[in-house]
Amino acid sequence: MSEQDANHRFANEAIVEPEHIARARAHALELGAAPVSAAVGAQCAVLAAASQSLNIVEIGTGAGVSGLWLLRGAPRATLTTIDSEPEHLAAARQSFTEARVPAARARFITGRASDVLPRMNEASYDIVLVDADPDGVIEYVEHGLRLVRAGGTVLVPRVLGGGAVADPVRRDPVTAAYRSLIQETQASPAVIGALSIVGEGLLQLTTVASD
Repeated sequence: MSEQDANHRFANEAIVEPEHIARARAHALELGAAPVSAAVGAQCAVLAAASQSLNIVEIGTGAGVSGLWLLRGAPRATLTTIDSEPEHLAAARQSFTEARVPAARARFITGRASDVLPRMNEASYDIVLVDADPDGVIEYVEHGLRLVRAGGTVLVPRVLGGGAVADPVRRDPVTAAYRSLIQETQASPAVIGALSIVGEGLLQLTTVASD
């Protein structure tokens, strides 16, 4: 095992997931709703805490795992979570209730993100997490950047595509979209971007306030 592989494995295994999130993860796996890894969830929690987030949008509920991580970092925040699968939203409601998240702190919207996001107020949120249909990732990130306030952050887990993005031979549409998203945002003066390789990868994009 290489040093890089050893570091990656250690970083992924070092995270201790809170019991209520571990229960939500079990529910998600039963439903086939692949949740973000604990390593990525912990990073999201740190970013939510560091930004003192009060308003968060989550595109793709995933049965509640990522939402619980975000609220762990920002317990005073209100989370709006969007998913087209009613069963996933129901599982998230149950997990939030079991975690004693106040009802006023979570807003569940059933629907396609492409239909819901255009109706949401721009520059009104601290964090937007994009974890939905990878075919629409670029569209969702564009919406996310519109929705966050100046200095707000868009988070995109799974952006490494299970190793496909780093493989120059892979040129399928989803891999190409992730690769393009990373490259274009790194070159954009409108955001400060960072790419974490822990877990399944996490692209972090913080908007730059205009002069």
